[in-house]
Amino acid sequence: MTHSEQLPAVMNGHSLNGMGSEKSDLVTMTIAGQVFGIPVLQVQDVLNPQRITRIPLAPKEVAGALNLRGRIVTVIDLRCCLGMPPFESNGKSRMSIVVENQGELYSLLVDQIGEVMSLPNADFESNPPTLEKRWRSVATGIYRLNQSLLVVLDVSRLLDTVKTEEAA
Repeated sequence: MTHSEQLPAVMNGHSLNGMGSEKSDLVTMTIAGQVFGIPVLQVQDVLNPQRITRIPLAPKEVAGALNLRGRIVTVIDLRCCLGMPPFESNGKSRMSIVVENQGELYSLLVDQIGEVMSLPNADFESNPPTLEKRWRSVATGIYRLNQSLLVVLDVSRLLDTVKTEEAA
């Protein structure tokens, strides 16, 4: 099996380093102390705390909607999607990462946005069997960092789970 077969979600054009690159660039975020990442080329924008309007009868994963330069964007609470406890503000506000999926913009609500990390594709691992079931269903794999585990999220699968639960 070649690297491109092992890492399709990470390598298929999701690297700033060009085709045939040996590294993947990920925007990192922290949610409930856990580090996650998404391919940098899927990120449209990074937002400071925004005013979010609640949507009546929306699924619990939908935190509401926000106005981004005249465009209405659905806000998805990643804590809820990933089965984590609700956010306790303690005077802190949450940030958002805006992504596009099937022509629609979504704002992924996270506790904190980290840095862009360029990680060697050789260090990418498939999801371990001990990874929480809900996380495995929306993750492409992991990177083992010095002090933590970085879980690489598949934005399409993540948003599909919200749409599936919405339809149920």
